[in-house]
Amino acid sequence: MKLGSEEVAQYLKQHPQFFDEYADMLADIYIPHPHGGRVIPISERQIVTLRDKNHALQDKLRELIKFGEENDTISEKMHRLVITLLTRTHLKDFLHELNSNLCDNFSIPHVAIRLWNVTGDGIELSEFISTNTETRTIANNLINPYCGSQLSDKIKSWFGESATHLRSFSMIPIRTKQTFGLLVLGSEESHRFYPEMGTLYLIRLGEFVSTAITRYVVIEKEKEEA
Repeated sequence: MKLGSEEVAQYLKQHPQFFDEYADMLADIYIPHPHGGRVIPISERQIVTLRDKNHALQDKLRELIKFGEENDTISEKMHRLVITLLTRTHLKDFLHELNSNLCDNFSIPHVAIRLWNVTGDGIELSEFISTNTETRTIANNLINPYCGSQLSDKIKSWFGESATHLRSFSMIPIRTKQTFGLLVLGSEESHRFYPEMGTLYLIRLGEFVSTAITRYVVIEKEKEEA
């Protein structure tokens, strides 16, 4: 009866003494080199396998170190952003500094924000105030920041003439106990904001901006649409 490959493999796993009993025979068996070009002894094949696994682990380690360094860089930028914005004493200055900082330090070229149901400092800034029901609904339905290529025409219009050149976006709800705004980031690069990307720092940005804005305004109770 002819044994299949799986059966042979299972037999060798269950009978490791086979390699001691037939050590001389194994030394005479040559198999193809995994990277082609020649045949090598089984013992050398095992060394090649271990070497390949070691290289794979080194590559993974370098990748983890790279991600760690990138996260450290982002964390440092977030720290400086928070420190800078906390020095602003008026909502107008806060919002303009937020826009400038995200552009200069995070290379996010297009930033837009809208608020609603707020009164107090800065309420005269009509460019930041929205009464659009569609925008409110979208923001209320966001559990986490959205990243992707789709954006409603109404929200996209916030970017003016630049809107036609934008290929990816992130929408971050501005909320404390209730949602009272929407922060939108835009980029000409289609891969800058994509659905599978991590959103930890976007969540933290939203939480900070939401909390900081409450220093300047009073959030009114959500008004029911007629």
